Amino acid sequence: MKRRYFLTFSLGLLVSCAANRQTSDDTTPVDNTSVAPLKLAISDVQGLEDLKRDYEPFRAALEESFGKSIEFYPVDSYTEVASALQAGAVDLSIIGPSEYVLIRARTNAIPVIGITRPNYHAAIALPPNSPVQSIPDLQGKTIAMIKVGSTSGHLGPTDMFVSAGLDPKTDYQVKMLGREGSLAALKNGAVEAWAGPITDYEDFLEAEGVSPSEFRLLAKGPALPSDVLIVNSRMKPEEVENLRDRILADQESIVRALGFTTANKSKYKASTLIAVDDQDYDMIRNVYRAIGEGNFL
Repeated sequence: MKRRYFLTFSLGLLVSCAANRQTSDDTTPVDNTSVAPLKLAISDVQGLEDLKRDYEPFRAALEESFGKSIEFYPVDSYTEVASALQAGAVDLSIIGPSEYVLIRARTNAIPVIGITRPNYHAAIALPPNSPVQSIPDLQGKTIAMIKVGSTSGHLGPTDMFVSAGLDPKTDYQVKMLGREGSLAALKNGAVEAWAGPITDYEDFLEAEGVSPSEFRLLAKGPALPSDVLIVNSRMKPEEVENLRDRILADQESIVRALGFTTANKSKYKASTLIAVDDQDYDMIRNVYRAIGEGNFL
C-alpha cells in the first residue's frame, strides 16, 4: 500500500497539467526566430548553481549548434518541468524514460534526440546460497528495489518480472530501499533478491571485493530506453527538425560536452545521440499499466 501511495502521489502531481493540455496545444507556437533565449530545464538537477556545474558545457555546445541563445530554467522535479512546459516557460528539457512517458501524456512534448547510456540495463541479483534458479522462482518472495518510478531501479526490473510471467501487483513484494539500502539488504540477506541497474551491481561487487559467484546475477534485462531531449509542443515543426539535424551533425562535440562534468561522466561519456520515436518508450507505458497505473497515461 505504501508503494502504491507514493507512486500515485507522484503521478497525481501531473493531473493538473492534464486539465490544461488542450489549451496549451492550441496556443501560439514558439517563434524561434525571435531574440528571446530558449529555456533549458534538467529534471534531476535542482538550483541554478548545480545546473551550471553539471550542464554548462552542454548548454554552451547546444547553443553553438543551434545558433540561438539558451538559458537554464531551474526546476525542482519532473512535475515542475511538465508545468513549465504547459505554461510555455520551458522550451527544452533532458529527461529520463519514465519521466518522458509521464510528461508526454500531459504536455505532448516532442522527443527530438535520444541520448543513449552505456550499459543501461536492469538486473536481478541474489544473496549468497540462494536456491533461486529463474525469475519465476521469486514468486512470493521479497525484492529490494531502489525508487518508485525509476527506470532502472523499478520499471526496468518490473518489466523483467512481467516478461517472466509474474504479476507485480500480487506475485511478489517490493521494498523500495534506495541505492545503498537496497544493496545493503542484498548483502545482509534481508531480501530474497535485489533488482536495479546492472552498473550498481557491478560497482557493489567491486566495492565489497566479492565475486559474481557469491552474489549471483540471476538475469540481465535488455537495453533500457534512452534519455531524451524534448521540446515544447509549441515549437514550430520546422524548428524541431532544424534542431534535430543540427544536434546530430554536431554530435561529437555535444556528447563530449554532455559527459565532460564529474556528475555526468559515468552516465554520458560513452553516449551517442540517436533519432528517437515516441513508440520507443512503450515498454515504460506497459509497465505502468502492469502495476495498475495505466490511468495516468
